Amino acid sequence: MTPPSPMGDRFRRFRERLAAESLDRPPVRDDRPSTASGSTEAGGRQGRRGRRRGGGEELRVPEAEFTSYYGRPVLKGPVWKWDIAAYLFTGGLAAGSSLLAAGGQLTGRPALRRAGRVTALAAVSASAVFLVKDLGRPARFHHMLRVAKLTSPMSMGTWILTVYGPAAGVAAIAEAAGVLPRHGLLGLAGRALPSIGHAAGLVAAGTAPALATYTGVLLADTAVPSWHEAYPELPVIFAGSALASGAGVGLLAAPPAQAGPARRMAVAGAALELYGAHRVETRLGLLSEPYRLGWPGRLLRAGRLLTVGGVAGALLGRRSRVVGALSGTALLAASVLTRFGIFYGGVASARDPRYTVVPQRERVEARRTGMDLPSDRAVPPAV
Repeated sequence: MTPPSPMGDRFRRFRERLAAESLDRPPVRDDRPSTASGSTEAGGRQGRRGRRRGGGEELRVPEAEFTSYYGRPVLKGPVWKWDIAAYLFTGGLAAGSSLLAAGGQLTGRPALRRAGRVTALAAVSASAVFLVKDLGRPARFHHMLRVAKLTSPMSMGTWILTVYGPAAGVAAIAEAAGVLPRHGLLGLAGRALPSIGHAAGLVAAGTAPALATYTGVLLADTAVPSWHEAYPELPVIFAGSALASGAGVGLLAAPPAQAGPARRMAVAGAALELYGAHRVETRLGLLSEPYRLGWPGRLLRAGRLLTVGGVAGALLGRRSRVVGALSGTALLAASVLTRFGIFYGGVASARDPRYTVVPQRERVEARRTGMDLPSDRAVPPAV
């Protein structure tokens, strides 16, 4: 038989000593007050938790403040400046002027045709300047022509401008046919220009609706909340604004006897613009606030007043050249204010985290309610 090891004896003596000390130690009394049910304070806490779970007063988390790390916005706002807002206006003015020129061409009103063609060329040239200023280098516009992507508003807009610009330019140059000599090569060019100008004017007018509305699609295709949610209304507003600005050119430049198409354009454009502006200020819920408050709200309200005044003057003062000119000026100013109001309304919605977070939470809650999920399974919004 093997003798016990010293380590085993030492461990056995240690256990015996612990057992003896535990027998000699007096019992520990619990002097803490007990509840009526005999539970300890921990039990009371468990009972209170049970009562809260069973229907007592519910503790609520305070409402979150819409702040972000280091004071930066939740959404990266657009980097566009005022020149893009001006680009929105000049593009619409060019489109409306080409439609005015086509109306004057088809109805035999040379004053309307001439004013529309010249204004269209000037406006699309200004648009090119604003666009290149935003791009930084003209070569970037050329690079956009290497592909044609139907799902990209920017790509489609580049091709629309590429088709529209030369057509509007040729139509405007054709207005100089009357000052060219009647003989020689210049005389031959002078005789050919009217027919070429008529064809180019119709091409520009056919492209004008796309030019007038693609910028609205471009804004709605961004992540800016008040632009993105207004995707049905922005093309309508921009189309109406383009028609109203073209009508303003006709009322300014043409005598009252030839301004009939311009007055009809003014009525149609004002109806579309006012309808779309009313929708974005009432349909979007919280995201309508940027279009009603602050600087954008003042711009849009002033634009509505000028639009109504311009249409009223065009209809009531149809025999007065002065009233027609004032009405045309009011319609042009209204188009400027509307475009800038829409632009800065979207910028304001991107700066405030509330316009990003609250709609996301509402969408998550609507999905959870529609799927009939319990509240503890609701997915938190991704910011």
